[in-house]
Amino acid sequence: MVNRCCIVGCNSATHNRHGKKKENGLTFHCFPAWRRDHGDQVSEITKSRRLAWIAAVRRPNITFHSIPMSMRVCSLHFHSGKPANEMYNSHPDWAPSLNLGHTETKATKTARYERQETRKRQRTDSTPAIDETVIDNLVPPVETPAPVEDGADQRLLTECDFCQRRRDEIDRLLEENRALKCELGQRKMDEHFLKNDNVKVKYYTGLPHLEVVMGVLACVGPYLTQSTKVLSPFQMLFLTLMRLRLNLPIQHIAHLFCVDRKTVSKTFSNIINVLHARTSPLINWPGRDALHATMPHQFVEAFGKCVAVILDCFEIFIQRPSNLKAQAQSYSHYKHNTTMKYLIGITPQGSISFISKGWGGRVSDKHITDNCGILDKLLPGDLVLADRGFDIQDSVGLMCAKVKIPAFTKGRCQLDARDVESTRKIAHLRIHVERVIGTVRNKYTILSDKVPIHMLLPCKDEDMTFLDKIVSVCCALTNMSPSVVLK
Repeated sequence: MVNRCCIVGCNSATHNRHGKKKENGLTFHCFPAWRRDHGDQVSEITKSRRLAWIAAVRRPNITFHSIPMSMRVCSLHFHSGKPANEMYNSHPDWAPSLNLGHTETKATKTARYERQETRKRQRTDSTPAIDETVIDNLVPPVETPAPVEDGADQRLLTECDFCQRRRDEIDRLLEENRALKCELGQRKMDEHFLKNDNVKVKYYTGLPHLEVVMGVLACVGPYLTQSTKVLSPFQMLFLTLMRLRLNLPIQHIAHLFCVDRKTVSKTFSNIINVLHARTSPLINWPGRDALHATMPHQFVEAFGKCVAVILDCFEIFIQRPSNLKAQAQSYSHYKHNTTMKYLIGITPQGSISFISKGWGGRVSDKHITDNCGILDKLLPGDLVLADRGFDIQDSVGLMCAKVKIPAFTKGRCQLDARDVESTRKIAHLRIHVERVIGTVRNKYTILSDKVPIHMLLPCKDEDMTFLDKIVSVCCALTNMSPSVVLK
């Protein structure tokens, strides 16, 4: 018989969804495709099958990479009248073998295949012989189950190579899925990203370890309004801490958390409001008994137990306002730029006990001290350490307290010995407030860059700005870290 297994010019519209065409009782079947996107095992089997079909047909215009869509193989070339499943490579109809018109390909024999299947079923049905006396000694006799019908038994026990390969492929895919989930979990910005890695916690949040972060979450969690289900409460807090700590752009954080830019901006604003309300008590003016009981020895040696607070001011650069009056009020001659100035007070133990609201950079340190409310916290007999710019002796004296500032030469060539010694003591201890300011600014770098004008607008129904809240939150979070003062 001439090899007429392939027909040309068939209408693809007459094919059914399996790629077959029926004509005069015959069916015509497409050449198998090489499936490379289903794993290595499927790829190898389908490639071998495609090569086997091409070798069986032996048409000069058919190559592995070029087979016309009109080419078909009819059912006369298969024992069962159709190709076998592509994964059942031991089946006689895995490739065409009958009536091919040439002798290079030998016809397969179904008898051999049937014998193989019979032996396989026998191996499946057979069970190893066990000594009945051993069974009697190990377990009590049980009731013999009812016999299973031949058809059901055949369905339960029949197992083919395709089933085993399918299970292997499923196992491989499951293992790959587990590995991908593990890798995704390591990259997702959530609590697992920081787990068991204090270096990451310090870098991204400024806090010493994850337990402190979870403590902050427990404090603010009940007050968080989750406007979107994309971010968890932890991610909302983590996002805010990252913005404070690293001063990352809003767009960059949106990419990290796979959310919209507006979501990040709104979340940051909401979390700052909640953090300010819940962490403000951490900036606490201690009682006199607690202050004296924990006074560091260097303060005791220099001034006894009288030191209540160490004062200083720090400035934050802001964008230049368009209003001329605002420019004049915020211009700092010391920084030669437009700034907001904050008065900070720390205890001798190194914790931040007071932070004022923001004032324009032009305002003097004395004016801020007189009007920010810190004088109301002083008790009779308290001692305040400050820098030369704090000419507040009269204001502090009204509270029956004292202030110590470095001595001035007042036209003299040099200070006398007593003033030199006093200035050395004050400078040695007052340096702690500068270290605390440096810690706040370096830990939360949002305070080291120029702040946009919109953060300087008063919050709705409040007498403070959004920047005031950010500064307060940064100071409260700094109090959660170890003190810079050695005990």
